[in-house]
Amino acid sequence: MEGYLRLYGGVPPLSKSGVVLTDTVIAAARPSVAAPRPQRADARRNFEAVLAAAKVAFAQKGADASLEEIARQAGVGIGTLYRNFPARSDLINAVYVEEVEELCRSAEGLDDLPPWDALMVWLRSLVTYCSNKRALVDGLNRDSELFAKAKEAMYATPTPLLKRAQASGDVRQDLEIDDVMYLVSGLMSVTYRSDEQRERVLALALDGIRPPAGS
Repeated sequence: MEGYLRLYGGVPPLSKSGVVLTDTVIAAARPSVAAPRPQRADARRNFEAVLAAAKVAFAQKGADASLEEIARQAGVGIGTLYRNFPARSDLINAVYVEEVEELCRSAEGLDDLPPWDALMVWLRSLVTYCSNKRALVDGLNRDSELFAKAKEAMYATPTPLLKRAQASGDVRQDLEIDDVMYLVSGLMSVTYRSDEQRERVLALALDGIRPPAGS
């Protein structure tokens, strides 16, 4: 991806219509982070069922949700859960990277939107992701390879969107993707009085990434 962007002067290429080919660029930008699936169809179905049940349970009850209850909701025995996820942290990390993969896929299909709008749509997806991740953060294994790949993908995905918005003059030139990610994730780590207050604070912060007036 870095070589691809350098080829175009650091900005994703334009089609003849002037639309950035973000789907192509974004797909090339991020590594796959999805947890490895079993090969057999029945084992894969069990894996997916446990993962889906765990996602709901962790969102509702946090990282300490009962594994026995997760297995029951998935329709499998606790032994099947442990065969796929030997430790609680393995299951938490798998749910985490699935949410990152979903977040990354949300950047695809934004090439028809104006640069600023496309960036804002993805950042709204990041807000949802940050809200969900709060239930998992205490149980994540931050030293795992999956966690490292997920973080790499999460930062690589919006980079073409940011570069495109900078090229159109909608975003300050001195920003890097790390700045924007820390801004949004930091705001989402705060507890707000209401959803309306959260939206006001987020809008205020995102206005700050626009170029200064008269620049």
